Amino acid sequence: MANISSLGIGSGVLTSDLVDQLVNAERAPTENRLARKTEQTQALLSAYGKLRSAITELRLPMRQLSAPDNLKAFSASSSNEDVGVSVDSTKASRGTYSVEVTSLAGAQALASRDVFADRDATSVGQGTLTLSVGDKTTNITVDSSNDTLQGLANAINDSDAGVSAGVIDTGNGFQLVLSADETGTANAVSISVSGDTGGTDTDNQGLSRFAFNSGMDVGSGLQETIAASDAVMKINGVEVTRSTNNFENVIDGLTFDVSATGTSMIKVKQDFGAVAGRVQAFVDKFNSLQSTLDGLAGFNAEAGVGSLLTGDRTVRAIQDQLRQVLTRVVPGLENSSVRSLADVGITTNFETGGLEFDRAKFEEQLKNNPDDVTALFAEQGRATDSQVEFVRSGINTEPGTYDIDITQAATQGNLLAGSALAGGVTIDASNDELTLQLNGETSINLQLTQQTYASAQDLVDEIQSQLNSNNALNVSGSSVKAELDASGNLSFTSAKYGSESAVALTSAENAATFGLDAVTASTGLDVAGTIGGQTATGDGQVLFLDSGTSGASGLQVRILGDQTGSRGSITFIEGVAERTVDLVTSFVGADGAIDSRTESLNKELQQIQQNQVRLEERITAYRERLVRQFTAADSLISQLNSTQDYVSQQLAALAPQNNRNNN
Repeated sequence: MANISSLGIGSGVLTSDLVDQLVNAERAPTENRLARKTEQTQALLSAYGKLRSAITELRLPMRQLSAPDNLKAFSASSSNEDVGVSVDSTKASRGTYSVEVTSLAGAQALASRDVFADRDATSVGQGTLTLSVGDKTTNITVDSSNDTLQGLANAINDSDAGVSAGVIDTGNGFQLVLSADETGTANAVSISVSGDTGGTDTDNQGLSRFAFNSGMDVGSGLQETIAASDAVMKINGVEVTRSTNNFENVIDGLTFDVSATGTSMIKVKQDFGAVAGRVQAFVDKFNSLQSTLDGLAGFNAEAGVGSLLTGDRTVRAIQDQLRQVLTRVVPGLENSSVRSLADVGITTNFETGGLEFDRAKFEEQLKNNPDDVTALFAEQGRATDSQVEFVRSGINTEPGTYDIDITQAATQGNLLAGSALAGGVTIDASNDELTLQLNGETSINLQLTQQTYASAQDLVDEIQSQLNSNNALNVSGSSVKAELDASGNLSFTSAKYGSESAVALTSAENAATFGLDAVTASTGLDVAGTIGGQTATGDGQVLFLDSGTSGASGLQVRILGDQTGSRGSITFIEGVAERTVDLVTSFVGADGAIDSRTESLNKELQQIQQNQVRLEERITAYRERLVRQFTAADSLISQLNSTQDYVSQQLAALAPQNNRNNN
């Protein structure tokens, strides 16, 4: 095939420029159409991206309002900056409290009485030091590798015994100093010695110079330079003690941090302004969304011009569903004082489509009808039985009323002694230790105060006191109740309910002292029953329905008390904020309306790209066909031209002869 650059040599007409003009004429209509389609699709994708962003912005303030705790904000103030107070709105309530801090918590400090000539060379004695701090006991071996004052300090620091050690240069020699890592009398340090190579374990020679307990003779062992102390404060005249300067769980929802002794007036009040601020944030975000919608889908009636998404069915569906949720009477609140957003001062401006917020009206309704305002925004369950509590709903839980029937109430794990606890019991070194295991995971080591207890109840009070101050229990967040049953037998009951609740006796010195030489242990039971006629699953006191076809699917309730049979009903109310969060998720989430539309547009772009590829293939083939046709035609014309030239030459040659003949 002739090169395209040689076209037109034979004809002078069928040139490469003519091929280019014909190819461009063939390409232009389709190429322009695809370009316009690409530009339009990309513009739609950008518009949906802006819409997704604006809708997503609405989710955060509505998610905050969908949490009931965020609709009952409280603030607390203290008249004394040395008595700090913080508030947990989920537990707090209004009140005024008079607080007097009489003592601050302090950590115990000890120092050696003896002064040592050298910190790294002078022997301190060898043997074993046993450090007891709270319920933690640590053994430290002192041998030839660490038989110096500094070596002993290092060994203590490396042992993680709850005590820090150091060596002080007094100018006249060196002394060992110790301090408890934690404050409070519960973390006071006790040190005993065994295997002392420098004398007996108690003669204040060798290693026994570092022994200490509160009952030691003055002048023996370590000396106490700072006594351990608890923080003590009176709240409305009631004395409260803690091992640290942080007081939690004294008053529901309040935490006190004290830094000095003194008095303070604490005031807790509901912060209506904070809640109104959250509602204002929702109104602002909704109006921002409305502004975005106007820009993307609005219609200028005067100019008769619409926007890019004017009339778009996805946009119309989003607007319709949001409008329905924000203007409806919330199901379940038909007979309440607050039924819709308009009742709390949130109304629609029908000219702009935006929302207007009457802050004063909202705060008044929140003050007068807090329960209904909470239900208006957040999810809520209203039970007819005061011992049935709403816990939460599931993603598929539908608003409605559901009956509750209980076949098995939840119970707690218990350990019961086999015989009665006698009065006048003497606790000494032979029977002062008890070890329990709680809920199969927490080990509780108790060391009772050595003394004679006049009554069985006095001894039970001592056991309960040790349980209340036990570090392992406090860390785990669990608790155990010690008491006497009707027969006078010692009983331990876990605060936890359900099949994981249990109390076991691990060890007891002279168990018969407590009647624990024979025990009966019972594991707790989970609640069982139905919700809305469907068999539910129990977890402790919580009864719930797994996801399914029932309208109550995902509903969780807490069943208190031990009553079985019908426990009334619970009405689930899905507030405006909760419903809006679900709607926004359905719009912008995977497989949501916007995601589906965006995916469709991306497929259109891919189809356009494929059409562009096919266009290039078709144009290439068209160009090649033209070149072949033009080449053939040019060759034919060239041949005809050659023939013409030959004929012309022959005719010209004959012309003189004809002229002679004619003459």
